[in-house]
Amino acid sequence: MWRVATRPKWIAALFLALGVASIFGLLGQWQLDRSIEQATVLERDTETVVPLESVATPQSVTTSEASGRMVSVECDYVEGDDVVLTNRRTLQGVGEWLVRHCMTEDGSSLAVAVGFAPSGLTEGMLPAGTTTLIGRYVPTESPQQSNFMDGEMSTVAIPELLNLWENPGPVYGGYVVLASAPDGLSTIGTEPPPTESELNWLNLFYAMQWVIFGVFALYLWWRLVRDEWEREAENPPTRAP
Repeated sequence: MWRVATRPKWIAALFLALGVASIFGLLGQWQLDRSIEQATVLERDTETVVPLESVATPQSVTTSEASGRMVSVECDYVEGDDVVLTNRRTLQGVGEWLVRHCMTEDGSSLAVAVGFAPSGLTEGMLPAGTTTLIGRYVPTESPQQSNFMDGEMSTVAIPELLNLWENPGPVYGGYVVLASAPDGLSTIGTEPPPTESELNWLNLFYAMQWVIFGVFALYLWWRLVRDEWEREAENPPTRAP
């Protein structure tokens, strides 16, 4: 087949196919650029404080609507359920977080990251009692790989916290990072979630279409060369005696 493909007419046809494929590729890139340029920005208000129960419910995953929202909730801090997380990285540097167990009016459990300090945080350093919280609601983190019961915790993983809390009841799938830390702690600080955008799917479809056309041009050249090679193999030319 290589002998057939290197004939002048098929080399010329290959260059033609490559040229056509290149043009189709450029057209595909153009349609892709248009798809990005015409993307629809999905505006979502995350900074207006809303009640937690209006965007999230216990025993459910954190939805995209709830993730990153500023929320308010009235709850009671549970005495004896504080957890100190180590090796947490924030805008202030690496240090410790104090995470508390808060029980809402309907008996649901909510993890609250109340503040940050470089070191020296202790469980029970803040009083229990009823409070109204304002902060950003974020999804749970993945559990750490090491055995957290034998050492320090470093992630806000709701499943791990459930093993430490007494009588947690229904639990929220995310946790709240307070917008303002209590006295003696630094505010952890959170950034609003990034703005999302939706691509123009019609232009994206056209881009894929042009790419397919380019691939087909190269396939057509290969198919024609193969057909000629198969014909010659089936009917080899006869030599004059």
